[in-house]
Amino acid sequence: MSPADRSLTVTIDGPAASGKSSTARMVAEALGARHLDSGALYRGVTAARLRTGGDPDQWTEQSVLEAAARVTLAPGATTFAARVDGAACEEELRGDAVTALVSLVAKMPHVRRWVNRTLQATAAAHAVVADGRDMGTTVFPDATLKVWLVAIASERARRRVLQRTGRPPTSAELTSETAELEARDRKDSEQTRPAADAVWLDTSGITQAEQVAQVVAWVRDRERERRKP
Repeated sequence: MSPADRSLTVTIDGPAASGKSSTARMVAEALGARHLDSGALYRGVTAARLRTGGDPDQWTEQSVLEAAARVTLAPGATTFAARVDGAACEEELRGDAVTALVSLVAKMPHVRRWVNRTLQATAAAHAVVADGRDMGTTVFPDATLKVWLVAIASERARRRVLQRTGRPPTSAELTSETAELEARDRKDSEQTRPAADAVWLDTSGITQAEQVAQVVAWVRDRERERRKP
């Protein structure tokens, strides 16, 4: 796919385990854009603060912001890599230590503003498909297309267990995972909400290839509308 127009910005938001990241990555590849993963930036900030040391219970927002200054986003062929102190560290970013603390970091208002400004600056120079929790409402309110992914909790739970274990969930696993996601939905209800002009895509009964094709079709429609005299 040829490179997309640098002014193209697509946002994909939705509740936990709705498939935002995987869909955004595949849509970006189909469009010749880059996947902009807000979560990777939060993980980079968390990893940088962990390197500084100290008890996480004593972390201040200022100390996390100081660590954030050591984090950058480097463009790759289809995505952006979060770098800490100038070096790639994907294994560290996905490790248990960062995973355990990234939600703490993501709740800090000034850190969120720093991340959002970094995402906006990155998108100003590249065609992007961004996923997260408030991409269409806060970070990119003027995006070319805003998508809100939804799926029933039991289907999201099934996908999550399958991704984690490589097999379909047992009945007990499905019940437990569904309850956990429903609790997460209630907790995230204030932060995770659709933009007023977002298009909704219920993925409960369709394949990932079908949902990617639908988003790409919507983008193409928007591009054609924009080019009309």
